[in-house]
Amino acid sequence: MSTGATFYFLAFRLEPGIHLVPEWLAAALQIAGLAIQISAKLSLRRSFGILPANRGVVVHGPYRLIRHPMYFGYLVNDMGFLLPNFGLQNVLVLAFHWTLQIGRIVREERLLSNDEMYRDYTQRVRYRLIAGVF
Repeated sequence: MSTGATFYFLAFRLEPGIHLVPEWLAAALQIAGLAIQISAKLSLRRSFGILPANRGVVVHGPYRLIRHPMYFGYLVNDMGFLLPNFGLQNVLVLAFHWTLQIGRIVREERLLSNDEMYRDYTQRVRYRLIAGVF
């Protein structure tokens, strides 16, 4: 799951597709997604890892707003790629990728739910990925 969710982008079709948004907006989304990812990774410090593990509960920085801001950054970045490169193959790749990402989130939370500090954190920060949705 972790490997597929990490290297999914290799399956993208890079030839121009249908442009649903202008390039400048897509670039802004990708920059914003990258900034969110970097902020989340800096907040995690030594708690960052590819495979799920309890490396300590981080509750500061973007983790005050949603429980998985790094994945949210990936989502924003993916939308910045998909919207100006819209096509069936890219939609399918991202659907597969986000199926894996949701699986990662569920597995991480299942593992972390054994920690009382994490359970308290989930009471304060209700949403995993998108505020008001999931």
